[in-house]
Amino acid sequence: MTSSRRRFLQILGSSAVILAAAGTGFVLTREPVGARAPWRNAGSYPDPMRRALSWAVLAPNPHNRQPWIVDLISETEAVLYCDMDRRLPETDPFDRQITIGLGCFLEIFRQAAAEDGFAAEVEVFPEGEPQPRLDQRPVARMSLTPGGEADPLFAFIPDRRTNRNPYDTERDVPETALAAMQTAAGDRLSTGFVASGARRDALRSLCQEASRVEQITPATWQESLDVMRIGRRQIEAHPDGIAITGAMMEALQIAGIMTTETMADPDHRAFGESLSMQAGWSQTAMAFFWMRTSSNTRAEQIDAGAAYLRAALSATRDGLAMQPMSQSLQEYPEMAELYREVHQRLAPEGGTLQMLARLGYARPVSEAPRWPLETRLRESA
Repeated sequence: MTSSRRRFLQILGSSAVILAAAGTGFVLTREPVGARAPWRNAGSYPDPMRRALSWAVLAPNPHNRQPWIVDLISETEAVLYCDMDRRLPETDPFDRQITIGLGCFLEIFRQAAAEDGFAAEVEVFPEGEPQPRLDQRPVARMSLTPGGEADPLFAFIPDRRTNRNPYDTERDVPETALAAMQTAAGDRLSTGFVASGARRDALRSLCQEASRVEQITPATWQESLDVMRIGRRQIEAHPDGIAITGAMMEALQIAGIMTTETMADPDHRAFGESLSMQAGWSQTAMAFFWMRTSSNTRAEQIDAGAAYLRAALSATRDGLAMQPMSQSLQEYPEMAELYREVHQRLAPEGGTLQMLARLGYARPVSEAPRWPLETRLRESA
């Protein structure tokens, strides 16, 4: 056993003793309750636009950057923009994943409006599709009129999570549940899944290698570390990014063992532990689900976001855990070989893979932190 490994286990054991001595009080007080308040406040606003938007901010999005900013025009009109400071230029150099996240936002907005008795009219990229990256032009114009048809998937928005726990390798994912996800995703793109056999094993290996490439590439790994929040204090101060919660992790962070600095150091045990954790994500995947568009327009990326959100709600309805595993779909040079491989495997007919996710059964997780709606709004003059 190496000295760094021995030291890590010593700290881990000491932390466990400290936490046991402290009792449940420490654990209970380390939860970022304030950062999760938007989940409790959704739908509680006085006007229909804010009510729908308060649900939309719960949308899944890459690295939990929450890249939306909304100009409020009236109680029934608004314009959605991308917050330029919340993009991910290293892992998402063309803002494709950010656009997918905005598509998730718009789909929840539509469902929430319908639940409230309003039809949402959404015009995407009314001033043209920005390329090769998003810019200051609007992502969508949104308006509400009385009407709308309630969507049964809306009921599962409060329970949807991105679950990064290991999945139960003794429980298979029923193909009926995966087929239901395809139905929920709709027909504006192509979907596929695999839940057993050599093809699933190959995707496990590919996803593990893609995660490794992202971590050993300094620029892409640092981008993740820059938005990593460890422990309640950091999460409450910055309720976005990659939140790492739990009393044990917070104790390791306080001890200086598991910090963004140690995780950035390839020679530190924390770097290796992160690699091992990500390998566990891939190797416990019991099924994979993917989405492909015929080309790669901004409108198709928005459609992919809506489809992913609907598929995720279907998975939630059926008790499945789900986590995006889209590292191999990222368009930076170090990922090029795996990008080609995953497209050869899952999109041999051509087109662009927009999402790849793993599914299974796992211990439940808490809500991801969110900025309050008020911080995402701009009042129009």
